[in-house]
Amino acid sequence: MKQVDVVILGAGAAGLFCGGSLAGHGLRVVVLDHARAPGEKIRISGGGRCNFTNLATRHDTFLSDVPRFCASALAGFRPEDFVALVNRAGIAWHEKAQGQLFCDGRATQVVRMLVERMGPAELRLGVAVTGILPGERLRVETSAGPIEAAHVVVATGGKSIPKMGATGIGYDIAAATGHRVVDTRPGLVPLTFARQDLELSAPLAGVAVAARASLPALKAPRRKAISFDDQLLFTHRGLSGPAILQISSYWRAGEELALDLRPQNGIAAALKLARREGGRVQVATVLARMLPERLAAAIVDEAGLEGARLADQPDVRLGALADRVHGWRIRPVGTEGYRTAEVTVGGVDCRDLDARSLRSRHVPGLYFIGEVVDVTGWLGGYNFQWAWASGHAAARAILGAPMAAA
Repeated sequence: MKQVDVVILGAGAAGLFCGGSLAGHGLRVVVLDHARAPGEKIRISGGGRCNFTNLATRHDTFLSDVPRFCASALAGFRPEDFVALVNRAGIAWHEKAQGQLFCDGRATQVVRMLVERMGPAELRLGVAVTGILPGERLRVETSAGPIEAAHVVVATGGKSIPKMGATGIGYDIAAATGHRVVDTRPGLVPLTFARQDLELSAPLAGVAVAARASLPALKAPRRKAISFDDQLLFTHRGLSGPAILQISSYWRAGEELALDLRPQNGIAAALKLARREGGRVQVATVLARMLPERLAAAIVDEAGLEGARLADQPDVRLGALADRVHGWRIRPVGTEGYRTAEVTVGGVDCRDLDARSLRSRHVPGLYFIGEVVDVTGWLGGYNFQWAWASGHAAARAILGAPMAAA
Protein backbone atom coordinates (compact mmCIF):
# COMPACT_ATOMS: atom_id res chain seq x y z
CA MET A 1 0.00 0.00 0.00
CA LYS A 2 1.32 3.44 -0.95
CA GLN A 3 2.20 5.59 2.08
CA VAL A 4 2.37 9.39 1.78
CA ASP A 5 1.97 12.46 3.95
CA VAL A 6 -0.87 14.20 2.10
CA VAL A 7 -3.42 13.08 -0.49
CA ILE A 8 -5.39 15.79 -2.29
CA LEU A 9 -8.55 14.64 -4.01
CA GLY A 10 -9.14 16.79 -7.07
CA ALA A 11 -6.81 18.58 -9.48
CA GLY A 12 -9.00 21.64 -9.93
CA ALA A 13 -8.31 25.17 -8.72
CA ALA A 14 -8.46 24.43 -4.97
CA GLY A 15 -6.60 21.11 -5.12
CA LEU A 16 -3.78 22.38 -7.33
CA PHE A 17 -3.34 25.47 -5.22
CA CYS A 18 -3.27 23.48 -1.98
CA GLY A 19 -0.66 21.16 -3.48
CA GLY A 20 1.48 24.11 -4.52
CA SER A 21 1.21 25.67 -1.06
CA LEU A 22 2.65 22.47 0.43
CA ALA A 23 5.61 22.41 -1.95
CA GLY A 24 9.13 22.91 -0.67
CA HIS A 25 8.52 21.45 2.79
CA GLY A 26 9.69 17.89 2.21
CA LEU A 27 6.26 16.30 2.31
CA ARG A 28 5.18 13.40 0.13
CA VAL A 29 2.11 14.82 -1.62
CA VAL A 30 -0.13 13.05 -4.12
CA VAL A 31 -2.86 14.85 -6.08
CA LEU A 32 -5.51 12.55 -7.58
CA ASP A 33 -8.14 13.25 -10.23
CA HIS A 34 -10.28 11.04 -12.45
CA ALA A 35 -9.95 13.55 -15.33
CA ARG A 36 -7.37 13.26 -18.07
CA ALA A 37 -6.03 16.80 -17.57
CA PRO A 38 -5.73 19.10 -14.53
CA GLY A 39 -7.59 22.38 -14.10
CA GLU A 40 -10.23 21.83 -16.77
CA LYS A 41 -12.68 24.35 -15.27
CA ILE A 42 -9.88 26.89 -15.09
CA ARG A 43 -9.17 26.30 -18.77
CA ILE A 44 -12.72 27.13 -19.90
CA SER A 45 -13.39 29.92 -17.40
CA GLY A 46 -13.78 33.55 -18.38
CA GLY A 47 -14.26 32.69 -22.04
CA GLY A 48 -10.91 30.91 -21.99
CA ARG A 49 -9.09 33.81 -20.29
CA CYS A 50 -9.73 32.89 -16.64
CA ASN A 51 -11.27 35.52 -14.38
CA PHE A 52 -8.80 34.43 -11.70
CA THR A 53 -9.81 36.76 -8.84
CA ASN A 54 -11.78 39.84 -7.87
CA LEU A 55 -10.22 42.78 -6.03
CA ALA A 56 -13.56 43.48 -4.30
CA THR A 57 -13.59 40.11 -2.51
CA ARG A 58 -15.29 40.29 0.91
CA HIS A 59 -17.03 37.67 3.01
CA ASP A 60 -20.40 39.19 2.07
CA THR A 61 -19.79 38.48 -1.63
CA PHE A 62 -20.34 34.81 -0.76
CA LEU A 63 -23.46 32.79 -0.03
CA SER A 64 -23.44 30.24 2.82
CA ASP A 65 -25.63 28.96 5.64
CA VAL A 66 -22.83 30.28 7.91
CA PRO A 67 -22.35 33.75 6.37
CA ARG A 68 -19.02 34.71 7.99
CA PHE A 69 -17.40 31.28 7.76
CA CYS A 70 -15.23 32.20 4.76
CA ALA A 71 -13.89 35.43 6.32
CA SER A 72 -10.88 33.89 8.05
CA ALA A 73 -9.55 32.01 5.03
CA LEU A 74 -10.15 35.01 2.75
CA ALA A 75 -8.20 37.24 5.15
CA GLY A 76 -5.33 34.75 5.14
CA PHE A 77 -4.89 34.85 1.37
CA ARG A 78 -6.08 37.96 -0.46
CA PRO A 79 -6.58 38.73 -4.14
CA GLU A 80 -3.34 40.73 -4.08
CA ASP A 81 -1.48 37.60 -2.97
CA PHE A 82 -2.64 35.66 -6.00
CA VAL A 83 -1.85 38.61 -8.28
CA ALA A 84 1.71 38.50 -6.93
CA LEU A 85 1.96 34.84 -8.00
CA VAL A 86 0.60 35.68 -11.44
CA ASN A 87 3.09 38.52 -11.82
CA ARG A 88 6.02 36.30 -10.80
CA ALA A 89 4.92 33.77 -13.39
CA GLY A 90 5.03 36.48 -16.05
CA ILE A 91 1.33 36.18 -16.88
CA ALA A 92 -0.09 39.41 -18.30
CA TRP A 93 -3.52 40.42 -17.04
CA HIS A 94 -6.06 43.21 -17.13
CA GLU A 95 -8.90 44.49 -14.95
CA LYS A 96 -12.47 44.66 -16.15
CA ALA A 97 -15.46 46.24 -14.39
CA GLN A 98 -16.09 45.59 -10.69
CA GLY A 99 -12.54 44.45 -9.87
CA GLN A 100 -12.56 41.39 -12.16
CA LEU A 101 -9.06 40.32 -13.22
CA PHE A 102 -8.51 38.31 -16.43
CA CYS A 103 -5.49 36.91 -18.24
CA ASP A 104 -4.54 38.80 -21.38
CA GLY A 105 -3.74 35.42 -22.94
CA ARG A 106 -5.13 31.95 -22.43
CA ALA A 107 -6.33 30.47 -19.14
CA THR A 108 -3.98 27.54 -19.67
CA GLN A 109 -1.20 29.84 -18.42
CA VAL A 110 -2.79 29.75 -14.96
CA VAL A 111 -3.11 25.96 -15.08
CA ARG A 112 0.55 25.64 -16.07
CA MET A 113 1.59 28.00 -13.24
CA LEU A 114 -0.36 25.98 -10.65
CA VAL A 115 1.03 22.62 -11.83
CA GLU A 116 4.62 23.91 -11.90
CA ARG A 117 4.14 25.46 -8.46
CA MET A 118 3.46 22.00 -7.01
CA GLY A 119 7.08 21.03 -7.67
CA PRO A 120 7.78 17.41 -6.68
CA ALA A 121 4.17 16.61 -5.75
CA GLU A 122 2.90 13.57 -7.66
CA LEU A 123 -0.01 14.37 -9.97
CA ARG A 124 -1.95 11.22 -10.85
CA LEU A 125 -4.70 11.63 -13.43
CA GLY A 126 -7.28 9.09 -14.58
CA VAL A 127 -7.60 7.75 -11.04
CA ALA A 128 -11.07 7.56 -9.50
CA VAL A 129 -11.57 7.86 -5.76
CA THR A 130 -14.26 5.63 -4.26
CA GLY A 131 -14.08 6.49 -0.56
CA ILE A 132 -12.11 7.25 2.58
CA LEU A 133 -11.65 5.04 5.65
CA PRO A 134 -10.80 6.97 8.85
CA GLY A 135 -8.20 5.63 11.25
CA GLU A 136 -4.85 6.53 12.75
CA ARG A 137 -3.92 7.20 9.14
CA LEU A 138 -6.57 7.91 6.55
CA ARG A 139 -7.01 5.29 3.84
CA VAL A 140 -8.09 6.52 0.41
CA GLU A 141 -9.67 3.86 -1.78
CA THR A 142 -8.98 4.44 -5.48
CA SER A 143 -9.30 2.66 -8.82
CA ALA A 144 -5.50 2.25 -8.75
CA GLY A 145 -5.38 0.78 -5.26
CA PRO A 146 -5.44 2.19 -1.71
CA ILE A 147 -3.25 5.01 -0.43
CA GLU A 148 -2.65 5.85 3.22
CA ALA A 149 -1.87 9.38 4.41
CA ALA A 150 -1.72 11.47 7.54
CA HIS A 151 -3.82 14.16 5.86
CA VAL A 152 -6.45 14.01 3.13
CA VAL A 153 -7.80 17.15 1.45
CA VAL A 154 -11.12 16.83 -0.38
CA ALA A 155 -11.09 19.31 -3.28
CA THR A 156 -13.43 17.45 -5.61
CA GLY A 157 -15.57 20.45 -6.56
CA GLY A 158 -19.33 20.41 -7.04
CA LYS A 159 -21.84 19.06 -9.55
CA SER A 160 -21.70 21.93 -12.02
CA ILE A 161 -20.76 21.25 -15.66
CA PRO A 162 -20.90 17.42 -15.57
CA LYS A 163 -19.51 17.22 -19.12
CA MET A 164 -16.21 18.34 -17.56
CA GLY A 165 -16.36 15.31 -15.27
CA ALA A 166 -18.04 16.90 -12.23
CA THR A 167 -19.57 14.41 -9.78
CA GLY A 168 -20.96 14.45 -6.26
CA ILE A 169 -18.19 12.25 -4.82
CA GLY A 170 -17.09 14.94 -2.36
CA TYR A 171 -20.55 15.08 -0.82
CA ASP A 172 -20.63 11.28 -0.62
CA ILE A 173 -17.29 11.27 1.19
CA ALA A 174 -18.52 13.96 3.59
CA ALA A 175 -21.73 12.10 4.43
CA ALA A 176 -19.96 8.76 4.81
CA THR A 177 -17.53 10.29 7.32
CA GLY A 178 -20.22 11.89 9.50
CA HIS A 179 -20.50 15.38 8.02
CA ARG A 180 -23.71 17.19 7.24
CA VAL A 181 -24.27 18.36 3.66
CA VAL A 182 -26.36 21.46 2.94
CA ASP A 183 -28.77 20.71 0.07
CA THR A 184 -27.09 21.45 -3.23
CA ARG A 185 -28.54 23.24 -6.27
CA PRO A 186 -27.19 24.89 -9.43
CA GLY A 187 -25.82 28.42 -9.00
CA LEU A 188 -24.80 31.17 -11.43
CA VAL A 189 -27.19 29.60 -13.91
CA PRO A 190 -29.80 30.83 -16.45
CA LEU A 191 -33.46 30.76 -15.36
CA THR A 192 -36.21 29.12 -17.39
CA PHE A 193 -39.85 30.17 -17.91
CA ALA A 194 -43.22 28.49 -18.32
CA ARG A 195 -44.73 28.42 -21.80
CA GLN A 196 -47.05 31.40 -21.24
CA ASP A 197 -44.17 33.61 -20.12
CA LEU A 198 -42.06 32.56 -23.07
CA GLU A 199 -44.59 34.21 -25.38
CA LEU A 200 -43.00 37.54 -24.47
CA SER A 201 -39.40 36.53 -23.82
CA ALA A 202 -38.63 33.92 -26.49
CA PRO A 203 -39.09 36.32 -29.46
CA LEU A 204 -36.59 38.62 -27.72
CA ALA A 205 -33.84 35.97 -27.60
CA GLY A 206 -30.47 37.66 -27.97
CA VAL A 207 -31.65 41.07 -26.68
CA ALA A 208 -29.59 42.41 -23.76
CA VAL A 209 -30.46 45.29 -21.44
CA ALA A 210 -28.95 46.85 -18.31
CA ALA A 211 -31.33 45.74 -15.55
CA ARG A 212 -31.83 45.15 -11.84
CA ALA A 213 -32.86 41.69 -10.62
CA SER A 214 -34.22 41.53 -7.07
CA LEU A 215 -35.53 39.06 -4.49
CA PRO A 216 -37.21 39.93 -1.18
CA ALA A 217 -35.99 38.92 2.27
CA LEU A 218 -36.84 35.41 3.48
CA LYS A 219 -37.21 34.16 7.04
CA ALA A 220 -36.72 30.48 6.23
CA PRO A 221 -34.25 29.86 4.79
CA ARG A 222 -32.90 33.13 6.16
CA ARG A 223 -32.00 35.62 3.47
CA LYS A 224 -31.71 39.38 3.30
CA ALA A 225 -33.30 41.24 0.41
CA ILE A 226 -30.85 41.04 -2.48
CA SER A 227 -30.51 42.74 -5.87
CA PHE A 228 -27.96 42.89 -8.67
CA ASP A 229 -27.53 45.58 -11.35
CA ASP A 230 -25.97 44.23 -14.54
CA GLN A 231 -26.78 43.01 -18.02
CA LEU A 232 -29.86 40.82 -18.55
CA LEU A 233 -30.12 38.60 -21.64
CA PHE A 234 -33.32 37.17 -23.08
CA THR A 235 -33.02 33.55 -24.27
CA HIS A 236 -35.26 31.02 -26.01
CA ARG A 237 -35.80 29.34 -22.62
CA GLY A 238 -36.00 32.35 -20.29
CA LEU A 239 -33.36 34.74 -18.99
CA SER A 240 -29.58 34.79 -18.62
CA GLY A 241 -26.84 37.43 -18.42
CA PRO A 242 -24.81 38.50 -15.37
CA ALA A 243 -27.73 40.00 -13.41
CA ILE A 244 -29.71 36.76 -13.74
CA LEU A 245 -26.74 34.49 -13.06
CA GLN A 246 -26.04 36.44 -9.88
CA ILE A 247 -29.61 36.32 -8.56
CA SER A 248 -29.99 32.65 -9.53
CA SER A 249 -27.72 31.57 -6.67
CA TYR A 250 -30.22 33.10 -4.23
CA TRP A 251 -33.43 32.20 -6.06
CA ARG A 252 -35.53 29.35 -4.65
CA ALA A 253 -37.97 27.24 -6.64
CA GLY A 254 -41.41 28.86 -6.73
CA GLU A 255 -40.18 32.37 -5.93
CA GLU A 256 -41.22 35.45 -7.88
CA LEU A 257 -38.41 37.54 -9.33
CA ALA A 258 -38.65 41.33 -9.65
CA LEU A 259 -36.97 42.93 -12.67
CA ASP A 260 -36.36 46.60 -13.41
CA LEU A 261 -35.44 46.99 -17.08
CA ARG A 262 -34.42 50.64 -16.70
CA PRO A 263 -33.10 51.08 -13.14
CA GLN A 264 -31.04 54.18 -13.93
CA ASN A 265 -33.95 56.45 -15.00
CA GLY A 266 -37.71 56.74 -14.47
CA ILE A 267 -39.68 55.84 -17.60
CA ALA A 268 -42.89 57.68 -16.63
CA ALA A 269 -41.21 61.07 -16.24
CA ALA A 270 -39.32 60.64 -19.51
CA LEU A 271 -42.52 59.73 -21.40
CA LYS A 272 -44.40 62.72 -19.97
CA LEU A 273 -41.55 65.07 -20.88
CA ALA A 274 -41.48 63.70 -24.43
CA ARG A 275 -45.26 64.19 -24.66
CA ARG A 276 -44.92 67.86 -23.73
CA GLU A 277 -42.11 68.41 -26.21
CA GLY A 278 -43.70 66.65 -29.20
CA GLY A 279 -46.63 64.36 -28.53
CA ARG A 280 -47.27 63.34 -32.12
CA VAL A 281 -44.44 60.81 -31.95
CA GLN A 282 -45.38 57.18 -31.35
CA VAL A 283 -45.01 55.66 -27.88
CA ALA A 284 -42.82 52.87 -29.26
CA THR A 285 -40.42 55.40 -30.81
CA VAL A 286 -39.87 57.21 -27.52
CA LEU A 287 -39.55 54.01 -25.48
CA ALA A 288 -36.97 52.72 -27.96
CA ARG A 289 -34.75 55.67 -27.00
CA MET A 290 -34.52 54.21 -23.51
CA LEU A 291 -34.64 50.46 -24.17
CA PRO A 292 -33.46 48.14 -26.96
CA GLU A 293 -35.82 48.60 -29.92
CA ARG A 294 -37.13 45.03 -29.96
CA LEU A 295 -37.79 45.10 -26.23
CA ALA A 296 -39.54 48.48 -26.43
CA ALA A 297 -41.75 47.23 -29.28
CA ALA A 298 -42.68 44.06 -27.36
CA ILE A 299 -43.68 46.02 -24.25
CA VAL A 300 -45.74 48.50 -26.28
CA ASP A 301 -47.47 45.71 -28.18
CA GLU A 302 -48.26 43.87 -24.94
CA ALA A 303 -49.84 47.10 -23.60
CA GLY A 304 -51.98 47.42 -26.72
CA LEU A 305 -50.26 50.65 -27.78
CA GLU A 306 -48.81 49.56 -31.12
CA GLY A 307 -48.89 52.58 -33.44
CA ALA A 308 -50.35 54.78 -30.66
CA ARG A 309 -49.28 58.44 -30.43
CA LEU A 310 -47.78 59.70 -27.19
CA ALA A 311 -50.08 62.76 -27.20
CA ASP A 312 -53.15 60.52 -26.91
CA GLN A 313 -52.01 58.74 -23.75
CA PRO A 314 -53.21 59.89 -20.31
CA ASP A 315 -50.88 59.87 -17.33
CA VAL A 316 -52.41 56.70 -15.95
CA ARG A 317 -51.59 54.75 -19.11
CA LEU A 318 -48.03 56.05 -19.21
CA GLY A 319 -47.70 55.16 -15.55
CA ALA A 320 -48.87 51.60 -16.24
CA LEU A 321 -46.35 51.32 -19.08
CA ALA A 322 -43.59 52.55 -16.76
CA ASP A 323 -44.63 50.03 -14.10
CA ARG A 324 -44.25 47.26 -16.67
CA VAL A 325 -40.69 48.37 -17.35
CA HIS A 326 -39.66 49.01 -13.74
CA GLY A 327 -41.71 46.33 -12.03
CA TRP A 328 -41.79 43.25 -14.23
CA ARG A 329 -42.53 40.29 -11.98
CA ILE A 330 -41.91 36.79 -13.22
CA ARG A 331 -42.01 33.38 -11.57
CA PRO A 332 -39.38 31.16 -13.23
CA VAL A 333 -40.20 27.46 -13.37
CA GLY A 334 -36.60 26.40 -12.88
CA THR A 335 -33.00 26.72 -14.05
CA GLU A 336 -30.99 25.20 -16.87
CA GLY A 337 -29.47 22.94 -14.23
CA TYR A 338 -25.95 21.76 -13.56
CA ARG A 339 -25.35 21.41 -17.30
CA THR A 340 -24.74 25.17 -17.61
CA ALA A 341 -24.35 26.20 -13.95
CA GLU A 342 -20.98 27.73 -13.17
CA VAL A 343 -21.05 26.66 -9.51
CA THR A 344 -22.87 24.46 -7.01
CA VAL A 345 -24.68 26.20 -4.16
CA GLY A 346 -24.65 24.26 -0.87
CA GLY A 347 -22.19 21.56 0.08
CA VAL A 348 -20.31 20.36 3.13
CA ASP A 349 -21.83 22.10 6.15
CA CYS A 350 -19.47 24.78 7.45
CA ARG A 351 -20.53 24.01 11.02
CA ASP A 352 -18.64 20.72 10.68
CA LEU A 353 -15.40 22.46 9.64
CA ASP A 354 -12.91 24.72 11.36
CA ALA A 355 -13.04 28.15 9.68
CA ARG A 356 -9.30 28.84 9.94
CA SER A 357 -8.02 25.52 8.64
CA LEU A 358 -10.98 23.94 6.78
CA ARG A 359 -10.22 20.87 8.93
CA SER A 360 -13.02 18.45 9.76
CA ARG A 361 -14.37 18.64 13.31
CA HIS A 362 -15.13 14.92 13.18
CA VAL A 363 -12.25 13.15 11.41
CA PRO A 364 -8.63 14.03 12.33
CA GLY A 365 -6.50 14.83 9.30
CA LEU A 366 -9.45 15.37 6.92
CA TYR A 367 -10.03 18.72 5.16
CA PHE A 368 -12.62 20.06 2.70
CA ILE A 369 -11.80 23.02 0.44
CA GLY A 370 -13.15 24.88 -2.57
CA GLU A 371 -16.54 24.37 -4.19
CA VAL A 372 -17.35 21.19 -2.25
CA VAL A 373 -17.85 23.39 0.83
CA ASP A 374 -21.07 25.38 1.41
CA VAL A 375 -19.43 28.63 0.28
CA THR A 376 -20.51 30.08 -3.07
CA GLY A 377 -19.17 33.33 -4.49
CA TRP A 378 -20.74 35.89 -6.79
CA LEU A 379 -19.99 35.95 -10.49
CA GLY A 380 -16.69 37.60 -11.38
CA GLY A 381 -13.70 35.73 -9.95
CA TYR A 382 -14.90 35.32 -6.37
CA ASN A 383 -15.13 31.52 -6.53
CA PHE A 384 -11.56 31.24 -7.74
CA GLN A 385 -10.43 33.44 -4.87
CA TRP A 386 -12.24 31.10 -2.45
CA ALA A 387 -10.41 28.16 -4.07
CA TRP A 388 -7.02 29.83 -3.58
CA ALA A 389 -7.81 31.03 -0.03
CA SER A 390 -9.31 27.75 1.23
CA GLY A 391 -6.48 25.73 -0.33
CA HIS A 392 -3.94 28.01 1.31
CA ALA A 393 -5.68 27.72 4.70
CA ALA A 394 -5.67 23.92 4.61
CA ALA A 395 -2.02 23.78 3.51
CA ARG A 396 -0.97 26.15 6.29
CA ALA A 397 -2.77 23.98 8.83
CA ILE A 398 -1.18 20.79 7.50
CA LEU A 399 2.30 22.31 7.66
CA GLY A 400 1.71 23.23 11.28
CA ALA A 401 0.36 19.80 12.22
CA PRO A 402 2.40 16.76 13.31
CA MET A 403 2.66 13.94 10.77
CA ALA A 404 1.48 10.50 11.87
CA ALA A 405 4.16 7.84 11.49
CA ALA A 406 4.02 5.86 8.27
